[in-house]
Amino acid sequence: MTGSGRQAGLAGRTVVVIGGSAGIGLETARQVRADGGQVVLVGRNPERLERAALEVEPIGTASFDAGDTDRLREFFQDLPGPVDHVMVTAGSPSYTPLADVDLARAPREFGERLATTLAVALHSRDKVRAGGTLLFMGGTGGRRPGAGMAVVAALTAALPALIAGLAVELAPIRVNLIAAGFVDTPLSAALLGDRLAARREELRATLPIGRVVEPGDVAALAVHIMCNTALTGGTYDIDGGQQFVSR
Repeated sequence: MTGSGRQAGLAGRTVVVIGGSAGIGLETARQVRADGGQVVLVGRNPERLERAALEVEPIGTASFDAGDTDRLREFFQDLPGPVDHVMVTAGSPSYTPLADVDLARAPREFGERLATTLAVALHSRDKVRAGGTLLFMGGTGGRRPGAGMAVVAALTAALPALIAGLAVELAPIRVNLIAAGFVDTPLSAALLGDRLAARREELRATLPIGRVVEPGDVAALAVHIMCNTALTGGTYDIDGGQQFVSR
């Protein structure tokens, strides 16, 4: 590490990417490898994980649902050695109007996201080297009230507070949150279906940056946060200015 707080890239570093078989996680793995780092990929879908592994050549893979906190514990226990960074992109937002809310499911969706974050923090703390990073994904969309946004808004408010608390408790491990808006990923395509093309055009016309945010944009931010050792406890927005314009 240098005196400026920035490492000399990721060469020789090991990064665990949970949710690394597609989208932002896979693009982050690509950028880590391009910078000379090693990756461990975790994904829920075995076939998709296998395809990703053929591309980025990880030093290890594991297929399981990140919402399974027992499996997360086993995964970190079974890592053969220390790692430098852990990034978690797994999970999907839930946009459900109040009239359609399942009162049995909604608390589970909210609690599972927080439990996953806590489980990664708890079970990785003895595996991540001092100065390394736990990096989680959140969003900016829930900052603006709207129909179907109640659960997402609650998580949007809760995650930065949780991350800040973990950064204090886990120091010298660093803990940070990336808050993204719309990112043009397979998950976005699945959520929007035949409305995807129209949403892209709308964002190109209204975002201050004049284009849609891509997985590579978010991955570049993730790599920067990993490398800049002065960053901890923060929430870093990357939405092209989406939160400042009308939906």
